[in-house]
Amino acid sequence: MAVFRQAYQIRVRGLVQGVGFRPFVWQIARRLNVSGSVRNDASGVLIELRAFPAEVDQFVELLKAELPPLARLTSLDISTTDATISESGFSIIASQQGGVETGSVPDAATCSACLAELSTPADRRFGYPFINCTHCGPRFSITRGIPYDRSNTTMSEFAMCPACQQEYEDPADRRFHAQPNACAKCGPKVCLLDKNGKWLDVDDPFIVLQQRIAAGTIVAIKGLGGFHLVCDATNEEAVRTLRLRKCRPAKPFALMAADTDVVSRYVKLSDHARELLSSRVAPVVLLDRADIGGAGVADAVAPGIPRLGFMLPYTPLHHLLLTGVSYPLVMTSGNPAGAPQCIDNDEALQQLSSIADLFLMHDRVIYSRVDDSVVQLEEGRARYLRRARGAAPEPLLLPPGFKVDTPLLALGGELKSTICLVQQDQAILSQHLGDLEDARTYSAFEETIDLYCELYQHRPGLVAMDKHPEYLSTKYGLAMAAEQHIPLVQVQHHHAHIASCLGENAYPQDGEAVLGICLDGLGFGDDGAIWGGELLLADYRQSRRLGSLRPFELAGGTNAIREPWRCLYSQLRQSLTPEQLQSAPDTWPDLASKPCATLARMIDKQLNAPAASSCGRLFDAVAAALDCSFSSISYEGQAAIELEALAAGCLQAVDPYQLDLDDTDDVLLLDWRPLWPQIIQDLRVRRPRQEVAMAFHLGLVKALTAMVLVLRNRHHFEHVALSGGVMQNRLLHGALRQALDSEGLTVFSQNRLPANDGGLAFGQALVALARRQPPGAD
Repeated sequence: MAVFRQAYQIRVRGLVQGVGFRPFVWQIARRLNVSGSVRNDASGVLIELRAFPAEVDQFVELLKAELPPLARLTSLDISTTDATISESGFSIIASQQGGVETGSVPDAATCSACLAELSTPADRRFGYPFINCTHCGPRFSITRGIPYDRSNTTMSEFAMCPACQQEYEDPADRRFHAQPNACAKCGPKVCLLDKNGKWLDVDDPFIVLQQRIAAGTIVAIKGLGGFHLVCDATNEEAVRTLRLRKCRPAKPFALMAADTDVVSRYVKLSDHARELLSSRVAPVVLLDRADIGGAGVADAVAPGIPRLGFMLPYTPLHHLLLTGVSYPLVMTSGNPAGAPQCIDNDEALQQLSSIADLFLMHDRVIYSRVDDSVVQLEEGRARYLRRARGAAPEPLLLPPGFKVDTPLLALGGELKSTICLVQQDQAILSQHLGDLEDARTYSAFEETIDLYCELYQHRPGLVAMDKHPEYLSTKYGLAMAAEQHIPLVQVQHHHAHIASCLGENAYPQDGEAVLGICLDGLGFGDDGAIWGGELLLADYRQSRRLGSLRPFELAGGTNAIREPWRCLYSQLRQSLTPEQLQSAPDTWPDLASKPCATLARMIDKQLNAPAASSCGRLFDAVAAALDCSFSSISYEGQAAIELEALAAGCLQAVDPYQLDLDDTDDVLLLDWRPLWPQIIQDLRVRRPRQEVAMAFHLGLVKALTAMVLVLRNRHHFEHVALSGGVMQNRLLHGALRQALDSEGLTVFSQNRLPANDGGLAFGQALVALARRQPPGAD
């Protein structure tokens, strides 16, 4: 039987706009000599072919095998059509409007081809700080709308010169439909200003910047998703001055170095770390310091922390700044303490002129603020601590079994805020926004919701949020639901953490309940109490609390979070006899100067001393006992981070401390009280603090493992999910995972999404969807 050329439509969804996908399709069509067309529309990419069936099969095979570097496919559907398709060649046609189903592509680090042009004197883009192509450059940060065309970006105000226009219109060119395409004649330009906003007329601003930074000057630089504050990371005085001016006493600064050879002088650099640093995401990677005989970065870069956060230049502007620079630069977010990163030129001059002495600015508008992503390496895996530039808003596929019958908006928590949109078969988790308790960050939170809803033409029919009545995200959701008459779902904080972990690991919607171990700071419990160290039997729809840390009082409420000694005193008060408690200042002399009697009265009268089962606060108590941020912290998790660093310095095997299990209640309790006599005894005999810190970590792992085994015998689960901010502790997480693996359990962890509250919105969305979908539904 004769076989004829037929008309086909191929619908492609995913990250397929702004990544060179249409010229890639055009090139495949030319190779196979098939006719038809390709276009962008709001649903993704539509390909029409007139071809033999075997040619279509080959076309699709090549499409999947040779994707452009930034493209990601979520679905590809082939159907025959009655449409009339030209037989005279293959064309790329203009974008079409419609309901948005495609994704916005994350910003991508400068590719090798653009870098080669940047450094080639004969190239017309030599030294141009905004060089890009379809394989790299700004995407999400400049996007105002979808489809991703120049008119929908902040590059719309720059008319291309004839040379750039020719590249843009040539399907065979690397810059075909590269929306930010520009050159020095027609594109954005940089300028150098002093802190008073005076324009400085210089031949090469990057050479001036290098000279001034080398002399100890602090500068502000407008980059891809916001401003950075920059200084010489090896200059102790400059780094300390930056800390003083920015009001950031101790939180580690991120660093940028010209290449991995420079990075390797300061940290231990594995092949995997090199790949991460050089990837299209180009995140900040936390790496263990190298032993370089005392020469290295300033102590003030990361006080008391044995790791440094390095990234490589990810824009041509940063590459020009680092050219020939043989030492690392501090590259920290350009904002006053607690505020969002500046993105506007006038805003930066207003907010940063008391910090920076010199400003490098440009006239390309940043439409969306995007901080740098942060990852750490653990057992060969990259684990996101902050998902932002380069990673967001790349969509996440929903786990098997989930159906979306209405668009959903999930609002996350209070700290490390993100939002999540769900439509079709995917979730779009926003970039890291910050802590909503700052008014400017809350304004950015509201603006981001508006932006995402506009960008994705998203009209929520369901809202998901945390149960905490005082979270600003919860209040926003309640008001939104009331004003727009939208159904809402409130999700318990730790249930959302576990659902986020399950979702990342593609656990099916109708899967058996798992045991979730969620260890974090604070979350509003189902009983109205403060939770933070929970073992939950959970699926996506519901959770049941099976185990918990023994609660203790947070004397002073939020002050107990900021002042670790309060947690220490509260735990000692539960663990010791009155006589032993009275002699506690013998072990911790600083307690003698603290108002312990006032705290005792607050606890006795239950006045501003809520009970909490918080694992984060347990870490704070032990950290204070070992003189890690005893009196106060200046950033979230500081005491616990210092405690982990202390334990990491333990160079010999130690036995774990003994913690007990209390099985007399409905909830199996991990009783930490036996811990304290052991710590006191060891401190009195001057056991090294590193060994005490390690014995605590191992003791907690041993007790948690024992709890899991008791609960498995009762409830017969086979899977365990680990989440919560405390799970970012590499020692704890690694040892716990290994212990549970050895017991034959399947352990899920979070890698692509943060285990902290940055992944919360995704979990809220999955719980809300699962509750909307009846059990067993198709």
